[in-house]
Amino acid sequence: MRLRNTIISAAAALMLPAAAFADADTESFVKENANEVLDSLNNPDLNKQERTELFSGYMEEFANLNAVSRFVIGKYANRFSEEELSRYQKAFKTYALAVYENELDAYRGEEVTIEGSTDRTANDSIVDTKIARADGREMNVRWRVLNRNGEYQVVDVALDIEGNLIWLAIEQRAQFLSLLDRTNGSADALINKIDSMTQKLVSERR
Repeated sequence: MRLRNTIISAAAALMLPAAAFADADTESFVKENANEVLDSLNNPDLNKQERTELFSGYMEEFANLNAVSRFVIGKYANRFSEEELSRYQKAFKTYALAVYENELDAYRGEEVTIEGSTDRTANDSIVDTKIARADGREMNVRWRVLNRNGEYQVVDVALDIEGNLIWLAIEQRAQFLSLLDRTNGSADALINKIDSMTQKLVSERR
């Protein structure tokens, strides 16, 4: 498996500069690795728990969720105690994996296809993909990819959730920072909120 990438999201502007095509290697990298993650949902020999564990394993290798979790709480990452940060990162990882599994699960059995790509800079690209379902519905997914010394890294993923492309890390950063500001930086308040969000996702899983 070639998933050797890190998601380290930055609150960069989502507006893109004048269009320029990303190189074919970037698009190939996204297609190969995104399909490998999607394939983890497709094994009919696995039960629900086994499938979730396999999917989570691929996603954890694909994404450095600890780095993402630090990004989404900004300055509070340095204000939490080690114990608080550890508990928060565990809760966030469980939540993030649930989001990706729930949203992609409806599209299992299908392949990721490349729709196009845009270079933001020489080493920073957005790759647009689409996953089609048998019933004709389609899901748009955007991947932000950095090329660091010839090694590609996915730095954020936007999923089409209820008709809106949502960049998970940036979306959660605004929500989490607002909660922390209101609760005087309470790690427990944030963890409780994340746990309730995760429980809701799991209850909705087919």
